[in-house]
Amino acid sequence: MEKAIFNDMCVMLGRSMRHITRSMDTIISVTIMPIALMLLFVYVFGGAIHTGDGHYVNYLLPGILLIAIASGISYTAFRLFTDVQRGIFERFHTMPISRSTLLWGHVLTSLVSNAISVVVIILVALLMGFRSSAGLLPWLGVAGILLLFTLALSWVAAIAGLSAKTVDGASAFSYPIIFLPFISSAFVPTDSMPLVVRAFAENQPVTGIVEAIRALLSGQPVGNGIWIALAWCVGITLLAYFFAMRVYKNRV
Repeated sequence: MEKAIFNDMCVMLGRSMRHITRSMDTIISVTIMPIALMLLFVYVFGGAIHTGDGHYVNYLLPGILLIAIASGISYTAFRLFTDVQRGIFERFHTMPISRSTLLWGHVLTSLVSNAISVVVIILVALLMGFRSSAGLLPWLGVAGILLLFTLALSWVAAIAGLSAKTVDGASAFSYPIIFLPFISSAFVPTDSMPLVVRAFAENQPVTGIVEAIRALLSGQPVGNGIWIALAWCVGITLLAYFFAMRVYKNRV
């Protein structure tokens, strides 16, 4: 049984990945905006933003990576919406395959495509002067946090893709998520913000995740920060998965 589910999941992943490889412009468009933001903030605004010692790109990179992931998941919602509208799910339901693997195929594709975007952005950051003193284990920790963050948002995207009535509605949900890093410590320290904005910035998920990634990349002690980041990612993943499966059963 487990082997059959795994095989079904591989088939669904392969199907979704073919859509990506035949339309690489989706990955290109996802990486262009974060790279443009990184260039803008480092070379235009960087001189006016005081974040302490070190190159500003080192401070900025974690937030840019989260923006890239938030942009990429909109395509997950779009692909799910398209499958629903075309009746693809109904066709698959007539076949002897596990129904949950239909959603997992899209979610796993989101993990792969966003991982490609993250690698490209890190390479560009290296050309801009990004340097990290982190060893292998901290880099694995960063990869794990980004993977969980992508997984969490991919299940949120599944809810939007299954619930939306229009194509625009399927992808519009990602705009507030993309905006969240701007009200966090991703670009500037929260100490410089007004009291109300600072209170929101310090207690929203992006700040905890950004701070954990930044500490890992700089080789500094993470402390409880990594547990806060993991708690946000896991909590959002579980809630989003629960509601995505409910919407899936009701819609399809």
